[in-house]
Amino acid sequence: MRGTALATAGLGLTCLLAGTVPASAVPATPATPTHQRLVWGPCSPQQQELNEAGAQCAKVTVPLDYSDPGGPTIRIAVSRIKAAAKHGERRGILLSNPGGPGGAGLATTLYLRTALKDAADRYDLIGFDPRFLGESTPIACDPAAPTPAPGPTTTRREDFERSVRSARDTARRCRDHGDNARLLPHATSRNVARDMDAIRAALGERRLSYYGVSYGADLGAVYTQMFPRRADRIVIDSSTDPTATQYELFQQAGKPLEEALDAWAGWTARQDDIYRLGKTPAQVRSSVQQLLDGAEQRPVTVSGIRLDAPLLRLVLRQLIQHEEYDPALAGTVRDLTDAAAGRPVEPGPELAAMLELLASPELADSMLGGALFMCGDNGWPAGGWPKNPETYWTNMERSRATQPVFGPIVNSMMAPCAFWTSTSREPATVIGNDVPVLMLQARRDNNVPYEGALALHHRLTGSRLVTADIRSHGVYGRGLDGLTPVPCADRAVNDYLRDGTLPGADLTCPRTGEDR
Repeated sequence: MRGTALATAGLGLTCLLAGTVPASAVPATPATPTHQRLVWGPCSPQQQELNEAGAQCAKVTVPLDYSDPGGPTIRIAVSRIKAAAKHGERRGILLSNPGGPGGAGLATTLYLRTALKDAADRYDLIGFDPRFLGESTPIACDPAAPTPAPGPTTTRREDFERSVRSARDTARRCRDHGDNARLLPHATSRNVARDMDAIRAALGERRLSYYGVSYGADLGAVYTQMFPRRADRIVIDSSTDPTATQYELFQQAGKPLEEALDAWAGWTARQDDIYRLGKTPAQVRSSVQQLLDGAEQRPVTVSGIRLDAPLLRLVLRQLIQHEEYDPALAGTVRDLTDAAAGRPVEPGPELAAMLELLASPELADSMLGGALFMCGDNGWPAGGWPKNPETYWTNMERSRATQPVFGPIVNSMMAPCAFWTSTSREPATVIGNDVPVLMLQARRDNNVPYEGALALHHRLTGSRLVTADIRSHGVYGRGLDGLTPVPCADRAVNDYLRDGTLPGADLTCPRTGEDR
């Protein structure tokens, strides 16, 4: 599960690190709840695939506030697919998180079981919905009012002011609803890591293994820091820089996004007979820029929906993530260019799906899960949002000189976080330990840049880094998403989880076609 359209991934918080520390020196964390009797049964009707796979579901009771273990509790939804191996060959439990933040993870086990092949037999595969998400104890906000559509004409500043109003309204809706003022400060990555350990304890296991991608990778690093002796075989895929604020991580994506657009423009220029966007990379980029410049004055109308320039940039960003999406991106730009010129357009499947999502009345609430942890978490990965909207405007306008397509979006992504007031009082999680960890990263990841993984790798001194020289967000199990697999990365993960064998040194997987 790589994430959903319009979702944000890969987040981080400022963590000043003077040097790494051994696991034995990591400060103690609040006590984990002890073993509890779980009532296993069929999963909910919404989890039909899990039921068909023979999974069972249960709820684990955990403290709302781990510093007050006798206080109010919440419930975490978990799923389990039992190990197929004989008792003596069973390794233990393998938890997973699909990223987001805000991704529900009950069914991630189905994806993992296929990717792991025979390595899956050694584990009870445990999925879970993080606190306040999915089928765990939920947090809801006041219903969103219908979002006014852009008018027939607009300006950069009008587009920006509209995003500020939306962000401010989301923060207000969540702060003022029900008991949220009490609940929201406990929506933190540190508490999700504690919930993971509570799941471990409830299952009667001494240690847990783990796979997490994107935000889930950062969550895995947090777990190794907080519970180093309980971490067994940990795999983290597509992680971020623990020394950067969350806003800085958005900004850092601008350069690799523009580089990805350069690569796509080169590919598209070679297909000019199909897409007619330009015979050279420069001409293709010019076509994109003209589309955006025009939309900053007159939004593009497709299938009755007006798309302003910020939305167009969001569509471009979604489709630039993977090399395999190059044809879809080229077709989408062609459709949008035709629509901007007033020509009739039957949108391709990718653009049609995006339009359907944008028209959905549930869109605003579907973003809530990300906001809970992007905005409320003072512990890495999160935090660092400027409070003054003019900071975003200034950075956005400055970025146009060197990052004309994606600079305005990565510098203006305040979401509701600039106005969020319900945050954790806990300090940042400083990452620095020697827990063995297998890390995966795409060298040309334009969602969470490669340099961030190197920074985390430096602080996880027991880690090995497997690099894939591809443009992608997520490396493991790509074939299951219909993308080109990276066989050597898949083998590294499966060998480690099956046999406990980390690569002897960091390695770079050959380009597809060179792998033997």
